[in-house]
Amino acid sequence: MKAYVIGLSVLALTAGNLAQAQTSAKVGIINIQMALVNTKDGQKAAGDLEAKSQPKRKAIEAKQNEINQLKDQLQKGQNALSDAAKQELVRNIDTKQKSLTRDTEDAQAELDGDQQKILQDLGGKMMAVIDKYAKDNGFILILDVSSPQTPVLFASTTIDITKDIIDLYDKNAGTAAPATSVPTKPATPTPTSTTPRPVTPAKPPAPATQKPVGQ
Repeated sequence: MKAYVIGLSVLALTAGNLAQAQTSAKVGIINIQMALVNTKDGQKAAGDLEAKSQPKRKAIEAKQNEINQLKDQLQKGQNALSDAAKQELVRNIDTKQKSLTRDTEDAQAELDGDQQKILQDLGGKMMAVIDKYAKDNGFILILDVSSPQTPVLFASTTIDITKDIIDLYDKNAGTAAPATSVPTKPATPTPTSTTPRPVTPAKPPAPATQKPVGQ
């Protein structure tokens, strides 16, 4: 009986210490991707990048349309065109397709580089905001749940600081910009000699899905 009472006392003490630690030590979660694209700086950068990439996207689409017209000409002329004419069309399509692929890859590489520069700039500012917020509010740990590598299986919405960080970032930045979509990336067509695929601009990436939450 005595041992049983002592065991209960140890359990109660442990539970009390754990409760005290949970009260004093705060843990938070943030969707950093959502935070970045929803700040006013992020929205402005996305709009600027979209405007910069649009001319090249239109040029790529025009080249793809030209290839599609040649392909259609080849298909409709299967019975009317000579073998030499058909071979010339195939070579022309293949040459234009390779050129289109190079242009698309170059445009994609440039877009990726511009996006990386933006993320580095905004990410550095965002980390400074998160660091100050964590210190001012007593957080000992903040997890980025937008990353699939973050092993968070469950998190309560009560510890989500994403909106607070966005508001604090905008307050410190003091900038204003209209909301806009994240810039799209030009799709890379699959090279082919006779069946070129049309370029379809990718849809704007949606913010990463929040991990399962609950109280």
